[in-house]
Amino acid sequence: MIAPNKRKAIFLLHQEGMGLREIARNMHISPTTVMGIIAQEGEVPQTARKGKIEIDSALLAKLYETCQGRAQRVYEKLTEEKGIDIAYSTLTRMLREEGLSHQKTGRCQQVPDEPGGEIQHDTSPYRVRLGEKTVLIQGSLLYFRYCKIRYLKFYRSFTRFQMKCFLHEALVYWGYAAGICIIDNTNLARLRGTGKNAVIAPEMERFARQYGFKFVCHEKGHANRKAGNERGFYTVETNFFPGRSFLNLEDMNHQAFIWATKRSANRPTGKTRLIPSVTFEFEKPYLNKLPPYIEPPYLIHKRKTDQYGYASVNGNYYFIPGTRRHDVKVLQYADHLKIYHQRKQLGRYPLPPDGVRNEVITPEGGPKPPQRPMYRKKPTVREEKVLRSDKALDDYLNFALPKSGKARHHFIRAFFGLYQKTAHSVFIQAIQRALKYRIKDIKTIENILVLILRDGSIELGAPEIEPDFTKRDTYIEGCFTDEPDLSIYEDEDD
Repeated sequence: MIAPNKRKAIFLLHQEGMGLREIARNMHISPTTVMGIIAQEGEVPQTARKGKIEIDSALLAKLYETCQGRAQRVYEKLTEEKGIDIAYSTLTRMLREEGLSHQKTGRCQQVPDEPGGEIQHDTSPYRVRLGEKTVLIQGSLLYFRYCKIRYLKFYRSFTRFQMKCFLHEALVYWGYAAGICIIDNTNLARLRGTGKNAVIAPEMERFARQYGFKFVCHEKGHANRKAGNERGFYTVETNFFPGRSFLNLEDMNHQAFIWATKRSANRPTGKTRLIPSVTFEFEKPYLNKLPPYIEPPYLIHKRKTDQYGYASVNGNYYFIPGTRRHDVKVLQYADHLKIYHQRKQLGRYPLPPDGVRNEVITPEGGPKPPQRPMYRKKPTVREEKVLRSDKALDDYLNFALPKSGKARHHFIRAFFGLYQKTAHSVFIQAIQRALKYRIKDIKTIENILVLILRDGSIELGAPEIEPDFTKRDTYIEGCFTDEPDLSIYEDEDD
């Protein structure tokens, strides 16, 4: 429907002598519509609309069951027996909306391959080796159907926020977007329904509108509707992963970026031997050019500042310069954070690498914090690694160490403290006895150590002294200090 003000403007332009085609071109409507508006003198026509037909859902469900799911028979009963004048197409639509029937689908819909037609997005799980560990990651791929350029990135997990960040990064890099983006029936973008009846979440609709496209879900079971994307994942498995090693997720994404935007984009594909980057230049006039600036997606967190000036986000601690302990608003972007208080930006912080936790992060160009965070976690990974380097201690820890929680950390700290202040041979003997009698209490282990030392049967070896201790920096520095005054310890009678 054309707005009343726009209709009046069209009529006034016509009265001032502007031609029909020029009006249609400037107003982005058809000449036929312009003629109709002029004939109505710019007024909104008064049309009488038939009342909307309402059928009770319980009645519809009962008739559908009685007629064994035959919509034609339901239509006959409604019109002949109930006296309800309804069109057959309206009835079938109501049956679909009530979830009583589904439109029969055959083969996947065949869509012509046209410039600027569509882009496709999908994700796929992979189990790959990062450094020394094999981990599960999610690959995200954006595919331009006509020119066949791609953008690939991997994530530990893929949420709605990650989906926004990925699409923003990919589309901003290429600078263009098609009118529609074909996706599967994922809950990341879909609110309810499937296929052509899918309702996109309002949040994702607003997000897509910034880039000039809209999400479209393919029919359930018709993954071939985005066959280009599925073929892209097959190429990732057969061309990207083989022969490559990755130190971490950042290294993997760096290699994926080069592979997708440089190597794959400039390599002939398919039987046509077209080069995606060259075809992309041809397709640009048919695509929607992105605005000069689009605000990147972000999450909002509300945090309190501890007494040392830190705000905690996702397991890391961000130092806020100043002396005030106010509540702050944290905006989390794809690769950095911004912290605000009363609309004033207090700092911009880079996000740490993948998997890094319990780190102190300072703002870009900001001062070094004088204190550590108040509630910073104190991991015991290093202490446990030292203890498990000995076979006897490793066996005991497998028996006595709690599975998780604070009790585990408390036990390791107490056990490691006892290990540090006890001779190694004595400690090993005590632990072997504790394992034999199934003892887990640290106090009891201390009593065992006391009994072993009182017995006097164990020989303590000489302490190990590093032969090059005189070359240490601390030793050399101590050579230039004053000699200690030991006169206070001398006997006055001597």
